[in-house]
Amino acid sequence: MKFVTAAQMWAVVVLLTSRSGRSLADEPRRSTLKADPGTVVRWSAPGTNICMMGERSWPPLQETCYYPIDLLQKPGEIKIARRTANDRIETELVSVGPNNRPTQRVGLGDIPQANPSAEDLQRNAREQLLVGEVWKRKESAAQFRLPLGPPLAHGPEGRTFGWKRIFNGKEASQPHMGADYPAATGTPVLAVADGTVALADDLFFAGKAVFIDHGDGLVTMSFHLSDIKVTAGQQVARGDTIGLVGSTGRSSGPHLYFGVRWHDARIDPKFLLQDPEQIPRVSP
Repeated sequence: MKFVTAAQMWAVVVLLTSRSGRSLADEPRRSTLKADPGTVVRWSAPGTNICMMGERSWPPLQETCYYPIDLLQKPGEIKIARRTANDRIETELVSVGPNNRPTQRVGLGDIPQANPSAEDLQRNAREQLLVGEVWKRKESAAQFRLPLGPPLAHGPEGRTFGWKRIFNGKEASQPHMGADYPAATGTPVLAVADGTVALADDLFFAGKAVFIDHGDGLVTMSFHLSDIKVTAGQQVARGDTIGLVGSTGRSSGPHLYFGVRWHDARIDPKFLLQDPEQIPRVSP
């Protein structure tokens, strides 16, 4: 499937404007939808064939555009767009507010991740280069449907996404990018959709970790595992066991860290685990 960049689409709009004397794109309406950083909004309409936000574009899922808003998105208005079957470009503004989620104090005890040495930081820098390669993967066709499957067969809902963290009295450099699921050590961790294992390794801060590419720019992450059951490059199916819950890396006890990155935006997993009809939508 060929992906058209947002820049290419806007170039078409400019060209048509220069020929016709007016733009085929609607002027953005004033913000009709408010959203928090780390959330998702949707825009559904028959005939939609391209979704655009910023410099990125992607195909819709069943004629619905899903726009993930990064947790670190600054407050303000962002423009989203879609192309319809008659090549009309429609735009909308979404008003993004501040991250007002709570602050959590976490006691790590005397572990290397609480006070990393120079060697530890060098190791982490090397590992981040590996993780960076995951974000550079070319977006392919979606291998998933919404809602995604659960990361644990049984268990409570994830929590603490977006919370600010204070580890042993020191404030973390960024908010919590995933959701935590309390579970006993050894509990199977499941693939939430079909995909390809992009990285499976023991990382300094994430502990034993698995990154899965599900197509359409969707990558899921499972951290702090006690054991990894897959290898990089392996194809997995929804519901496959990819690892076991543990407390490796920067962790204060057994739990699953489950994270989602979609079109390079870090978002709360709950939006993709629930009925998509519950995702806030742009009004017709």
